[in-house]
Amino acid sequence: MARPVAAAIDAAAGACRLVVGKSLGSLACGIAADRNIPAAWLTPVLTIDHVAAALRRAMAPTLLIGGSADKVWDARIAASLRHDVLEVPSADHGLELADDAAGSVDVLRQVVSRLDHFVGSLGC
Repeated sequence: MARPVAAAIDAAAGACRLVVGKSLGSLACGIAADRNIPAAWLTPVLTIDHVAAALRRAMAPTLLIGGSADKVWDARIAASLRHDVLEVPSADHGLELADDAAGSVDVLRQVVSRLDHFVGSLGC
């Protein structure tokens, strides 16, 4: 996972200002951390040690978004990091609420709003 991300960043020749990944995409969070690139991670796999370790060393602005009902989201790890965190109560790995379509749309609004605010804060 990290190799294609590194290649894409290298191809951008310094123009890469933000990395955004979902779920298994967070396996590449070490690349963003090592290159000091801001990142937004939706449903990062916080239960994998090297993902959590990379997020601990990330110094660039970082946004983590996860749901409390997601089996790969670890609220304790997320809270222990110095990053911006949005934890959506009862949301699963798809950032949806079980049997609640309208509530899931509200979650999507919340996620998009937080992403918009985060990107805006970067001055991109």
